[in-house]
Amino acid sequence: MRLFDILLKYKGGMSMSGVRKCIFPVAGLGTRFLPVTKEIPKEMLPLIDRPIIHYGVDEAVASGCSQIIFITGRGKRALEDYFDRSYELEQLLKERNKEDLYRLITSISTLADFAYVRQPEPLGLGHAILCAEPFCNEPFGVILTDDVMISDKPVLKQLIDVREKFGGSVIALERVPHEETERYGIVDATPYSDNVYRINDLVEKPKKEKAPSDFAIMGRYVLSPSIFSHIRNISMGEGGEYQLTDALKSLAQEEPIWGVVYEGERLDCGTKVSWFRSTIRRGLQDPELKDVALEILRDENIIK
Repeated sequence: MRLFDILLKYKGGMSMSGVRKCIFPVAGLGTRFLPVTKEIPKEMLPLIDRPIIHYGVDEAVASGCSQIIFITGRGKRALEDYFDRSYELEQLLKERNKEDLYRLITSISTLADFAYVRQPEPLGLGHAILCAEPFCNEPFGVILTDDVMISDKPVLKQLIDVREKFGGSVIALERVPHEETERYGIVDATPYSDNVYRINDLVEKPKKEKAPSDFAIMGRYVLSPSIFSHIRNISMGEGGEYQLTDALKSLAQEEPIWGVVYEGERLDCGTKVSWFRSTIRRGLQDPELKDVALEILRDENIIK
């Protein structure tokens, strides 16, 4: 593996959490959103008042993580700029006495310590996580930003708590319609405690007749650093990529992997349709926007 374009930006203090680091694989090209993603990273698409990526970083920080590692690719400079200082904008806001906006903008760059690592080739989620190996010699989180999680207790923190109680690695689970199993990684799992399951096996995007259950892996993980050796030893899988699911399947033979049926609401932002639906749902949850959304629906004779 060859790493390059590593840029460290130290911006915060150390966390006392058992999981201090969180990886964000964001090197994807976002082809489902073309042409807008020709120049704008899909992670920077807005969900009401902030880009999608900001929700994930907020979740990681609220879960106790103080170090954020972005696995990036070409065309992701806007993402790096967003989490950096913007001195010209800050100065303008101060001159115009917009103190609330000034504090909001300056707070973004101090959310955590940020590091950026280039993924040289689009070789899959497993390979993207392997690119972060030099940074992670301890358990770490992984957040996939296509899913924005809305919950009282951050979903990543729910996984961290299970890790601290039982050890091993932990993945987020959600029950999905059986006919949709080929869209997800699916687990074979045994109930263990409350909403916690012991993972026996994992299958990447199985046909419904071959799916071992209807528990799908969602985009939150807490992983042992042992995962890196298993990623290096797997073969290239579906789509010519190194699948994290295959590495987890191997890891499960060495140490326990737990699945947590998380508590919260998932806003899928991975496609134009799901992003639009999530935007409407999020808008209806916003006191300032709900009446506007309902007014538009009435004007279009969609509701009375």
